[in-house]
Amino acid sequence: MDILVLDDEKEIADLVEVYLKNENYNVYKFYNSEEAIKCIDKESLDMAILDIMISGKNGFEICRYIREKGLKFPIIMLTAKIEDNDKIKGLTLGADDYITKPFNPLELVARVKSQLRRYTLYNEGKNKKNLIEINGLIIDKDEHKCMLYDEEIDLTPIEFDILLYLANNKGKVISSEELFENVWKEKYFDSNNTVMVHIRRIREKLREDTKKPKFIKTVWGVGYKLE
Repeated sequence: MDILVLDDEKEIADLVEVYLKNENYNVYKFYNSEEAIKCIDKESLDMAILDIMISGKNGFEICRYIREKGLKFPIIMLTAKIEDNDKIKGLTLGADDYITKPFNPLELVARVKSQLRRYTLYNEGKNKKNLIEINGLIIDKDEHKCMLYDEEIDLTPIEFDILLYLANNKGKVISSEELFENVWKEKYFDSNNTVMVHIRRIREKLREDTKKPKFIKTVWGVGYKLE
C-alpha cells in the first residue's frame, strides 16, 4: 500500500518512513507541501500522514484539498500539541486520526494498520449497507464476522445473530421474548433464561465491563438494547 508522509522536520519524516517500510508499505516522503500536493495529484494513494504546522499549505489545508478532490483514503494528522478546536477542525475537514508529537513510532504503525484495515474493509468491493459500525464494533453481514477495534471476535452463529438483531434495532429496547422468537424461531416461555446466558457470553467476548457495559445495555424488567 502507498502512504504519503509529509513533515518538514526531516528527522521525524525519516523515522516514520523507516518504520513504515519495515512493514512493507511504499512511502512517498516529502518535507514541503508543494511536492506533497503534486504527489496527491499524480499517485494513487492509500493513506496520508500530514504534519499540521508545516510551511506553505498547512496540514489542514492539504486535508481539505484531498477531500475536495473526492479522495476517501484515511488521513492521520501529526501535531506538536492537540487543542480541542484543532481536533474538531481537522475532523470536520475529513481527518481520521490524530497523533501528538513526540510519539512512539510503534503506536503510529498500529494506528496506520488500524485505519488501513478499516478502509480496506469498507472499500474492497463491499456493499456498505451490509456493514454496521457502532463505536469500534463492526458487524459484517456478508461474511458473518464481528470485529472489535479491528480484532475479530469469535462468536457462535447464535451469538452473531443476537448481536446482529440488536444492531439492526440500535437504540431500541428488545425484550428477551422478541430476541428469542426472532433468533431461535421458536415460541418463548417465561422460564426460559437462554437469552440471558447468551447475552452474558457475548458481553464476555466483547470484554464488556459488567457494571458499565459499553455496547449491550440491560433495561431492567424490559430487555436489552445496543447503543
